[in-house]
Amino acid sequence: MTIFSVQSTIFSRASVVLLSSNGFKRFSFASSFSSSAVYSPPLPKMKKRRYPIVSAVDIGGVTISRNDVVRDDDPTNNVPDSIFSKLGMQLHRRDKHPIGILKNAIYNYFDSNYSKKFEKFDDLSPIVTTKQNFDDVLVPADHVSRSLNDTYYVDSQTVLRCHTSAHQAELLRKGHSRFLVTGDVYRRDSIDSTHYPVFHQMEGFCVFSPEDWNESGKDSTLYAAEDLKKCLEGLARHLFGSVEMRWVDTYFPFTNPSFELEIYFKEDWLEVLGCGVTEQVILKQSGLENNVAWAFGLGLERLAMVLFDIPDIRFFWTSDERFTSQFGKGELGVKFKPYSKYPPCYKDISFWISDSFTENNFCEVVRGIAGDLVEELKLIDQFTNKKGMTSHCYRIVFRSMERSLTDEEVNDLQSKVRDEVQKKLNVELR
Repeated sequence: MTIFSVQSTIFSRASVVLLSSNGFKRFSFASSFSSSAVYSPPLPKMKKRRYPIVSAVDIGGVTISRNDVVRDDDPTNNVPDSIFSKLGMQLHRRDKHPIGILKNAIYNYFDSNYSKKFEKFDDLSPIVTTKQNFDDVLVPADHVSRSLNDTYYVDSQTVLRCHTSAHQAELLRKGHSRFLVTGDVYRRDSIDSTHYPVFHQMEGFCVFSPEDWNESGKDSTLYAAEDLKKCLEGLARHLFGSVEMRWVDTYFPFTNPSFELEIYFKEDWLEVLGCGVTEQVILKQSGLENNVAWAFGLGLERLAMVLFDIPDIRFFWTSDERFTSQFGKGELGVKFKPYSKYPPCYKDISFWISDSFTENNFCEVVRGIAGDLVEELKLIDQFTNKKGMTSHCYRIVFRSMERSLTDEEVNDLQSKVRDEVQKKLNVELR
């Protein structure tokens, strides 16, 4: 589902065509879309990049060049090289990676209990229109998720998907009625052990016809809700064993009623996923006004960190064999054995903020310089003086997962952060 926080259109091969319009390259889709987006001030491009510049990536057999995604000529473009380099990596399609192992375990559940009823899509392009990403799933025009502060824009009408729900409407219009969509999704986010600007989601969708609920003698909404809960309770048992569960009523703009499933795991309640009965307007837009449907969405990293005892989300992106060799195809729940705990290095930075300052922009600057060497960024102090100026003090934790950092390289990173923050974010260092 769209904004499920459980970290919770088809850009088909035929539609990946690049056209030139007014001197700018942009993506053209099979059908014309229009949408309005709410913008916050874009973060200026970083001149110095710590990441190697990748010239092109392959997604589903289609080659996409860097210049088509990282666009210095478009003021709405805010995709850095560090994010472009993640396109096409598709951790969810690696059978020996924890994300791929978890995806396949969920597939096994649906194959065993709903034989050949759910189609699977895991190779859809993450480059979608704003209509697909927002409008088709009823995200309000003024919702914060549409801003440049939260979403990676290729141009004003094209984004890196924030959720796998971006493919929902197109799949329905193409006649698919029961499907699972898995993919990498992108959101500008904070820096800590559980948040990363790229993660993976799975969406499930199931459409029912009047014959289904008429035979049961139940109201269509009740029928769909009961079927949804039965399905997902079975999935939770498949992944976590015999656990206590509870359903929590919640709100999503695209389902009604809406629920969150929680399980009691390791002496605490864990949110597993969000779900609900699909709003009728979504079905009507796809020519299914006489039907009812349910949908769910879950974040694979969140569940994989629990199932495999992985303490830091950055581990999913490492190529260190001390991590990758610990997991095998079909081995769900193998516990990660830490191979070392390298010392952290703490650096503080204080500055007077401007009205345009946002923490997400600050995180982008730090990530653009330090990459995965930054473990956490946390606001530790703030105050406003008599002149009305507000000061923020942040603590940056640098730590490599693979080696000990030297004082020299940490000091160099901190110096670059100070320089770039002052230049790019319109702040005054203290």
